[in-house]
Amino acid sequence: MIVGVPQEVKNNEFRVGLTPGNVRGLCKHGHSVLVQRGAGEQIGLSDESYRLAGASLINSAAEVFAKAEMIVKVKEPQPQECAMLREDQILFTYLHLAPDPQQTMALIASGATCIAYETVTSCTGTLPLLAPMSEVAGRMSIQAAAIHLEKTSGGLGILMAGVPGVAPAKVVILGAGVVGRNALQMAVGMGAEVCIFDRNIDCLRQIDMLYGNRVRTFYADPLLVELEVCEADVVIGAVLLPGAAAPKLVTREMVRKMKAGAVVVDVAIDQGGCFETSKPTTHADPTFMVDGILHYCVANMPGAVARTSTFALTNATYPFIEALANRGIVTALSKDHHLRNGLSVHRGSLTSEPVAQAQKVDFVSAEELLAV
Repeated sequence: MIVGVPQEVKNNEFRVGLTPGNVRGLCKHGHSVLVQRGAGEQIGLSDESYRLAGASLINSAAEVFAKAEMIVKVKEPQPQECAMLREDQILFTYLHLAPDPQQTMALIASGATCIAYETVTSCTGTLPLLAPMSEVAGRMSIQAAAIHLEKTSGGLGILMAGVPGVAPAKVVILGAGVVGRNALQMAVGMGAEVCIFDRNIDCLRQIDMLYGNRVRTFYADPLLVELEVCEADVVIGAVLLPGAAAPKLVTREMVRKMKAGAVVVDVAIDQGGCFETSKPTTHADPTFMVDGILHYCVANMPGAVARTSTFALTNATYPFIEALANRGIVTALSKDHHLRNGLSVHRGSLTSEPVAQAQKVDFVSAEELLAV
């Protein structure tokens, strides 16, 4: 199979879909790999390192898309990339389709087979291709919050850890999944006063066993959420419904009640965000104010630590990429229902039920399409 790796074009996105080591592995299996020149240069992965690993260096994204049978990316395809996809081509990347009907329609129109990293599952019921970037984003959310709490960044002027005689920042984390637990680890490590919400009592029990009275755990009762959010210096949105639009846990009215200068970091923004006041931002212009509350809603947070993120992501994605290349799309999806759970669009049909529900459109099950 011919595997293509274009350079990412999203704002301040420096991650890359394959490392030179991944290229070497695919080439050993007899596959060809096309890498756009400069794809990894910004994170220390030189064109020469890809060439030595066996890749062919290609001058333009258009040529990569034209020649490759499978496109491996990191972020969802931008409109100009969707236009280059074709029938019988495989796209393997993050998609986050639920809040993005334009991208959904463009992928359906392309006729390509599009598999979303974020909905591939594991035998333990986890999301193995989403987890590494959730770990990164969760940890980064506290870094971002600490910076933006500073008065020079628009915040109230609070030191996350406080000092002797002065209270630390109060941090509220909504969701105790991978993002939430990693945010919790960083917030506790920085000395913040932390509480975390979830509806999974077993998860809250594990956090209580690990952190004891350093962390307050709450069942996600709407009234309790409102009480804690309105008193917080920092609120981290870490809610995930796999493949679906994020629920709006924090209303506009709740934001109005928050203390002026508080910071919201909505890590769920890829799936539409869990604050009613959220809208996607970029690393170039990461924040905006609503009713005196600073919102940080960068949709590709891990892109800021692109080298770490690239290796963390490809460690997880490579086995699936190899399986797709070795077996072909139909066999790979038919034999591996975990990979099949990532199928979002196939030859002109939407196959993701959560996306269909979010956008109020029809879908066809992956099993039905593959049988045909």
